[in-house]
Amino acid sequence: MARPKIKGLLYFPFDIDFFEDNKIRIVKARYRSDGVMIYLFLLCEIYRQGYYIKADEDFLYIISDELGIDQNKVKQVLNFLLNKSLFDNTLFSSDKVLTSAGIQRRYQLGIKERMRKSKEPLEVGRYWLLKKEDTEPFIKCTLFEDIPGKCDSFSGKNESNSTEKSANKSKVNNNKNNTVFQSPELESAFQMYLLVREHNYGAILPEQVQALREDLLSLSNKPEEQIAIVKKATAGGYKEFRGMKKGKRTSPAKKKDNFNNFDGRSYDQEMYMGLIEK
Repeated sequence: MARPKIKGLLYFPFDIDFFEDNKIRIVKARYRSDGVMIYLFLLCEIYRQGYYIKADEDFLYIISDELGIDQNKVKQVLNFLLNKSLFDNTLFSSDKVLTSAGIQRRYQLGIKERMRKSKEPLEVGRYWLLKKEDTEPFIKCTLFEDIPGKCDSFSGKNESNSTEKSANKSKVNNNKNNTVFQSPELESAFQMYLLVREHNYGAILPEQVQALREDLLSLSNKPEEQIAIVKKATAGGYKEFRGMKKGKRTSPAKKKDNFNNFDGRSYDQEMYMGLIEK
């Protein structure tokens, strides 16, 4: 009797810099070890099945029971992971399916050696997110055949090819491409500010993050001033950025601000490490 085909993986690639990823750091800072454990559990379940899983209410009960974590907290962590794009939010909203482009890239890598011995390609369907040019030859996506010439990934319901929707999609892509500051030091300071802001005020929507970037650019066009504004907001725990005051500066010893006892250059790093260790 032929051995049954294994659809999922027996093990999956794990990046040694996993805990250095800012998204994982934020998950750990917000939900501590429970958040990371839930994410890893979901990854294992996905790769056990293949490249996606259905996550209905019953499945959330299973996670809660398996990990000994309250179901409400499981829901909170899952929503947070979706908001941080660790899973595809649109596909989950439409079909309660958990997967991502990154998960599917690693899945391809995991089955590559196995598929070399296979005479037939592996068939995938409507939950495949990778574009045609990013899909390995040993994977046959029925989505590409159903829609000739379409190489875009599927996320939710199929879009029509109308001029209006194409224009809207282009605008979204342009917004995504413009969400990183050119200065690495400024981007690093901004990411640290987001971490502290989320810790103080809760999750931030992508639109809010973009608005914060635009507000910062409106306050100053000089990178050194922008960095100073971000660090000041981080140290002060501000919900929004505030412009730098012009004129003569008073010495730190004479200021009455409660934050003057801290070194501005090292305080943001100390706060960051404190959040991660909690």
